[in-house]
Amino acid sequence: MLFLFLNGSKDGRKTAIAILACILAGWSFPIMPEPIDPFSTRGLTASSVSDSVHRPLAMTPCGNVPVSGIRLTLADVVERALCNNPQTREAWANARVQAAQVGVSQSAYLPTISVGASQNRSRIEGGGSRAPGATNLSQHSLNASLNYLLYDFGGRAAALDNARQVLTALNLTQDATIQSVFLAAVQAYYQFFSTRAAVESLQQAEKSALESVHAATSRNKVGTGTLADRLQAETAHSQATLLRIQAEGEARNARGVLANVMGEDANRDFAIASPTLHMAGVQFERDIAGLIEEARNLRPDLAAAKAQVNAAKASVEVAKAAGMPTISLTSNVSESNFGIFAPASNASVGVSVNFPLFTGFNNTYRIRAAETQVEARLAQSEKLSQQIALDVWKAYQGVVTGTQAVKSSLTLLSGATQSERVARGRYQAGVGNILDLLLAQASLANARMQNIQAIYNWHIAKAVLAQSMGMLDFPALAPSKTNR
Repeated sequence: MLFLFLNGSKDGRKTAIAILACILAGWSFPIMPEPIDPFSTRGLTASSVSDSVHRPLAMTPCGNVPVSGIRLTLADVVERALCNNPQTREAWANARVQAAQVGVSQSAYLPTISVGASQNRSRIEGGGSRAPGATNLSQHSLNASLNYLLYDFGGRAAALDNARQVLTALNLTQDATIQSVFLAAVQAYYQFFSTRAAVESLQQAEKSALESVHAATSRNKVGTGTLADRLQAETAHSQATLLRIQAEGEARNARGVLANVMGEDANRDFAIASPTLHMAGVQFERDIAGLIEEARNLRPDLAAAKAQVNAAKASVEVAKAAGMPTISLTSNVSESNFGIFAPASNASVGVSVNFPLFTGFNNTYRIRAAETQVEARLAQSEKLSQQIALDVWKAYQGVVTGTQAVKSSLTLLSGATQSERVARGRYQAGVGNILDLLLAQASLANARMQNIQAIYNWHIAKAVLAQSMGMLDFPALAPSKTNR
């Protein structure tokens, strides 16, 4: 302890003051490239914007994520989204802010040391025969003080517990944000290719409609067809062209959404690798009760809500401790020289007890507010738990429905393809009418669209289910095997 230097001698007091000044300078004004971290708070949060304390992702560090010159896969899109999206950066920053607050709470266990110094010079003009001329006086003083809180009936411990629980909640909130951005990237990726496939499908429909126009025109010229048939074919072709134009606009918008979710401007140019699509299995059956229970154990947002409950409970203890006494160790050493007077020095060590006898019922209402906050946090946690059950149920039904829709759309596409082929052959042979052909072409275009939507929606539904259970990760992006 510094009190070993307080031996009453002038040199001892100067030494103590010098040491206190060095300690203060070293702790408060470090001469280093970056601030010191004596409590190692940097290790309490994720190492990067896309990392996780509780469930790290197997991905390339953000600094090494390529931005151009390659065809981005789904995994590349997700990595760029996690690294560049402002939502993940904000969540990570919030966690690091709270980690520093943990350090603030830990600092309450250390003493506070302060030093002060002053130097004054004065000139006294004398008058009369007894004090002719002028007198120059120089005065200086040095002082150092220490205050060390020894005991506060659990106030510091509760404040530190509160800070740590809030940090846990924010780390888990970062995990939940990563899951949300992850899902948004997957949805934007598949939606982009869904709209692009729709454009290709409608281009085929437009081409078929144009061929029907040519066939109807030829038949009309040779007298085997009517003008009405040609006009109906031209109308169907115009409708197909309109649908194709609208689909191209939707595809451009989907591309902009994909760029946005990756943290890029909507007009940013990039190349995307086509996905490897695998058909859904015929059956998808899981124990829904087990899925819900598993989700409640894995969802980071629910874990964050529970940490907020614990933080609120710690706040109650902080409020209670505020009404209890505090015991502190205090010390002060000073030296002053006032010119014409002999140098004066002083050193003291003591213990102080502070007891808040009456605070105007401030502590009473603080405790009441903190206890009510616990009830609110518990209600929020229970509400989220119920929402998770609903999320899993809806996501599960989405996968089941999507699995059945893919199978049904394949059957529909096969039938529509055969129907269009037969109708075209009959019309070209002169035994069919234009209405049957146009109806068959419209049915085929619709079947293609439904098949495309079913396949991409199934892949999105799988990602939604994984996110609803808190399990969305890069392994979840692995292609599923086909069950035929």
